[in-house]
Amino acid sequence: MTSITKPPVRHPGLPRNALGLTKRDYEGAMSTLCAGCGHDSVTAALIQSFWELDLPPDRAAKMSGIGCSSKTTAYFMKESHGFNSVHGRMPSVTSGANAANRDLTYIGISGDGDSLSIGLGQLCHAIRRNVNMLYMLENNGVYGLTKGQFSASADIGSMSKKGEANEQAPIDPVLLALTLGASFVARSFSGDKTQLVPIIKAGLSHRGFALIDVISPCVSFNDHDGSTKSYAYMREHEMEAVDADFVPLRREIILPEDHAAVTVVQLHDGSTVRLRSTSPDYNPTDREKAYKHVRSCQKRGEVATGLLFIDEAGRDLHDMNRTVKTPLAELPFETLCPGKGAMDALMERYR
Repeated sequence: MTSITKPPVRHPGLPRNALGLTKRDYEGAMSTLCAGCGHDSVTAALIQSFWELDLPPDRAAKMSGIGCSSKTTAYFMKESHGFNSVHGRMPSVTSGANAANRDLTYIGISGDGDSLSIGLGQLCHAIRRNVNMLYMLENNGVYGLTKGQFSASADIGSMSKKGEANEQAPIDPVLLALTLGASFVARSFSGDKTQLVPIIKAGLSHRGFALIDVISPCVSFNDHDGSTKSYAYMREHEMEAVDADFVPLRREIILPEDHAAVTVVQLHDGSTVRLRSTSPDYNPTDREKAYKHVRSCQKRGEVATGLLFIDEAGRDLHDMNRTVKTPLAELPFETLCPGKGAMDALMERYR
């Protein structure tokens, strides 16, 4: 299904930022995701963040791989550069783009399947190189685009569409990033715009790799074995007139603005998730304590959210490779290719 272009009509009284742009100027095509999908809430938070930061859309690059999450780049900042890469390869493509043009703001949108399965090695090396980018990981625990198989972030005991329980331990992207030395690590919930927008703005302003793991519920693959309302049960007991499927209409889950330190959220399938925000005295500059905080929340059956760790003194990709201040994409041919003599002298270093 292709994206639908939004009508260009704008109310003349819409607020404008320092660039003279309204929030409508930061939108993209109409979403084709399921009604109530958490990913659309993430898109709304991204649009709000870009607008409030006065980010010029034409100076940003939206990067993605494959999956429901990777469709998100079509739904915001239509005037920005964009690249939809091969499954799991978005981090390396972004690394190359950033190496060539350091003056753009890079936003990578990925999912738990795209990042933690086929793209796990790519993610690890982007963290290791401290590529200057915002990495949004929209995490729903399933392969939504291929109809709900377990992803690498699915919790033990999670039920699949066929009623099977997941028995493999999940990969936690936050713990992974902390272990690998990421310079900015955060987690939020798609329906918690009050928390998510400031975190996105902080990630966009951070110099280096900024990972935000966003718990974003999938609304379509919550049926399970034994339910008389499941797809499987209906297909076994009905006389099918046509080969069709049905995606139920759901409302997006939005947290109240005044939620407590621990918020219990009921998902569309009736299950609950416990979200714990960081306390006012939490220190996000201590990596070991951040790791312990995430683990202690896990042991209590909670999901740690908020800005979990930040290192503002880290060196990014360009610092480590000692690149020039001028973007490589803007350098003249003579500078990029200094001639045979210079190349011969360089090769002598490796003899």
